Amino acid sequence: MYRFPRLLLAAAIAVGTGSAAGASLLDYVGQCVPFARAASGIEIYGDAWTWWRQADGRYQRTHAPKVGSVIVFAKTGRLPMGHVAVISRVVEKRVVMLTHANWSRQNGERGHAEQDVTLFDVSPHNDWSRVKVWYKDVDGLGGGIYPVYGFIHGDARPAAELTSRNPDYVGALIDAYVPGS
Repeated sequence: MYRFPRLLLAAAIAVGTGSAAGASLLDYVGQCVPFARAASGIEIYGDAWTWWRQADGRYQRTHAPKVGSVIVFAKTGRLPMGHVAVISRVVEKRVVMLTHANWSRQNGERGHAEQDVTLFDVSPHNDWSRVKVWYKDVDGLGGGIYPVYGFIHGDARPAAELTSRNPDYVGALIDAYVPGS
């Protein structure tokens, strides 16, 4: 069941690049929702902020991250459609890495996929209800704090390219715990 969206994403990538050879999940340019669906195997459609409600009764919803789960950002003025991203590594209790699309600008445009990005839980009760996200434009954790509904755990195996072979755990910890680094 989870292979179909990945095949569609690979086909979309091939059309955009002109070749299926070298097509990669990380070559994706577009919205966060199709990317998260393909990377996680979680079959939910619609605006990112609606995923939490849609997952009720279909998938396990928690406030604890695990590799392959989708984190659902709430709809806000800065994120009118919300945002979804896939957990690629759990570094420690309040720091994870995620892989997502359409967050930072790359070469002046949004939509690109980013792998192993630092996500830091800044919620007062350590419940992942408020987070800070690494932002390429400032080369560190952005200044915004984003409300989060929680994590959706799927049954499918996440995409192999969700994480790199050597993610920068130390860099993720520095990003999270050393202001201005």
